[in-house]
Amino acid sequence: MSQADIDASEAPLLDHLVELRQRLIYSVVAFFVAFFVAFYFSSEILHLLILPFKKGTGQDVALISIKLLGVFLVKLKIAIFGGLFVAFPWIATQVYRFVAPGLYKHERQALFPYLFATPIFFVMGAALVYFMLLPVAIRFFFALAASTGDSTSAGIQLMPDIESYLDFVMTLILAFGVTFQLPVILTLLGQLGIVKQDQLKKGRRFALVGVAILAGVITPPDPISMISMIVPLFALYEVAVITVGFMERRRASKSTDITTTE
Repeated sequence: MSQADIDASEAPLLDHLVELRQRLIYSVVAFFVAFFVAFYFSSEILHLLILPFKKGTGQDVALISIKLLGVFLVKLKIAIFGGLFVAFPWIATQVYRFVAPGLYKHERQALFPYLFATPIFFVMGAALVYFMLLPVAIRFFFALAASTGDSTSAGIQLMPDIESYLDFVMTLILAFGVTFQLPVILTLLGQLGIVKQDQLKKGRRFALVGVAILAGVITPPDPISMISMIVPLFALYEVAVITVGFMERRRASKSTDITTTE
């Protein structure tokens, strides 16, 4: 290899590294801007996160803090979580702009819509947790504690710590938000021709077992959380099967049209 060839190969590499640094800077700046905004409104966000707790208990039960820095750590976690959530579309766009020049046209067309689908399905998973799972789970846990009592003594009185409650809420939201990306991933793989509808149909039983194992690993160890994840996630798997089949028929129809034209 001549010196001219070496110089020619180094130049594009340096250009890619410069662009990568620029994309990383944009992403980090976007995260910190969203972080400070979320920290400023952390009290309001915390009040929203406590609403399912109040709805689940049905009474005025206070959350406590057993650490001196407990409230500050809660606000910090809210800011980090909120910053990542708000900045994700911008960060994903930077990743797409960096890798797009190296993709074929049909790959870019296939990937771009999923930049919008990913946060939508994440919000769907978070909404399921916020509006349905949390109130039901909290009601179940409080009833379980109260059932430990009898006619001579009162049951266990739950006094949840605000930090542990927030960890519980964020774990569920993150778990459901990530797992709700299943149809997005399967549909993308189907559009790229990596998976077929027949493969997904034959893999239903394995998918059900996998979903059950996944729910047992990433959700809290209670049946309500597990069932609340298994049912919608398997339903989304079926949606992906239908969507992949639709794309295959559309792809076959286009191939037929091209053949007929020729």
